[in-house]
This record gives sequence, C-alpha cells and structure tokens, in this order.
Amino acid sequence: MGTYWSQNNRTLLNQSDNRGRTSQGYQADDDDSLDGLDRQEDIAQFPYVEFTGRDSITCPTCQGTGRVPSGQVNELVALIPYSDQRLRPQRTKLYVVLSVVLCLLASSLVAFFMFPRPVGVEDDGICTVTVHFDHNNSRVLINMTSSLNFSNSNFFTVLVDSITCQVLYMKTVIGTQQLDNVIRIQPLSQRQVNFSVSMEISGSLSYVYAFCTMASIKVHNIVVFMQTSVKTSHMVRSTQNTLEAYRYIDCGSNSTVHQSSAILWSDPHRKPSIRLLS
Repeated sequence: MGTYWSQNNRTLLNQSDNRGRTSQGYQADDDDSLDGLDRQEDIAQFPYVEFTGRDSITCPTCQGTGRVPSGQVNELVALIPYSDQRLRPQRTKLYVVLSVVLCLLASSLVAFFMFPRPVGVEDDGICTVTVHFDHNNSRVLINMTSSLNFSNSNFFTVLVDSITCQVLYMKTVIGTQQLDNVIRIQPLSQRQVNFSVSMEISGSLSYVYAFCTMASIKVHNIVVFMQTSVKTSHMVRSTQNTLEAYRYIDCGSNSTVHQSSAILWSDPHRKPSIRLLS
C-alpha cells in the first residue's frame, strides 16, 4: 500500500508539476511578448557567474572571476572564427582611394606653392645724369642713376644678393658699381631699386672732353654700353640675370629726362639681347 500511494503521490506531483510548468510556459510566452526588450536588457546586465558542480571546470583564463587579469593582457591570444565579420573590414577600397587622392592633393599643393619661379628683372632706364668737367685735366665726370624693377611671382621671399653694373665707352670701361644685400622682395610683390654709377672719361678718350665742351654743338650725345648683372637667391636656389643695353647720354649738360627701356630679362640661360635706344 505504501508503494502504491507513493507511486500515486509521484503521479499527482508530476501532474501538478506539469500543470505548473504549462502555466509558467504560458506566462513566459506572455512575458516574452510583452516585456521582450526589458528581458534582453536584463540579460545584458546580468553579471558573470561561475556555476561549479561535479563535472564543471573553472575557466583557466579568468579563474572564475569573469575578467582577464591585467598582468596577462599581453600574454593571451584571442581566437576569432574565420567567418567573423571583424576579419572582413568594410569599405576598404574606398579608404584606399581616399588616402591616395588626399596624398596626391597634398603633394600637388606643396609643389604648386614651393616650386621656384623665375624672378623678373626689368631695366627701367636712366633716371638722372649729372655731368662735371675737369678743365685742368680734360676729364668728363658723369654720375648716372638707373632703375631696376623686380617682380617676385613666388610664394616665398626672394633676396637680391648683389647688383653689379659696368659701363663701357668704345670698349673701354669708364665706370663700375656693385651693391650687396640690396633688398628683400616679399611674395607676389614688386620692388624698384635705384643705383648710381660714377663714370670718368679721360686719358686716351680726352677727345670726348673737347666734344662735350664744344659750344657750336647744341646736343652732345655719346653712346655708352651698360651691362648689369643681378644675383638673386630664394630657398636653396641662386640665379643670376644679365641685362645689356646701349644708352644715349648728353654730356654737354645735366639731364633729368627719364629714358625708359623695354628689356625684360628673367632667364639666365638665354642669350642676352642688345637694343639701341633712340
């Protein structure tokens, strides 16, 4: 009888358990349909718990704490499946193309702004001429002031290191002038430089004194050959420009008439041109 009742009791208990589980299943389905999002958040916040039992093994990495020890961070290696999306980065081609385009753009901008451009040097002609006579030694003393126009088309400062001028009359040097560390030309700007050359005509050219002091002639024009060399530097580059031209000078009196010139010289490797001004 005891066995029978025990079996019946087990049957009743099983039936009651099944009913309870069925009701709990229905209630769980209702909870999943009503509070699915809340349950997911609760599960996400559920802490790590180590369930130990007869056949359970404690995690050798975290020792059941759920965290990797800081001292083993550089020693442990994570195994990721080959099909993991983290091993397949997206938009790789787009990033590569954008990187190449940005590098080319940066290189182009640097080349555009830092590429050295020639410095324009223009002979603006003679500004003033002052004439003196040494009657005792039959000499003609002339002080001539000329102008040079500089144009800097670069995006950096250009330094005019030196200006050297030599004046010849009948292949004889009658005057020289040299200026050092003249000016600094700012980027994309223009500057003008005036310089004077003192000339002396005497000795074998004493006949010029007679010509210049001859009262029967109203205009005493002589032709001189003027050669000007300009040296400029910018960054690590240095260039030298040369200008050559013939000038008419009235040696009979002082003159302040501006004599313009149309010579533009910016290429140091080009053959210099000579222009006769009237």
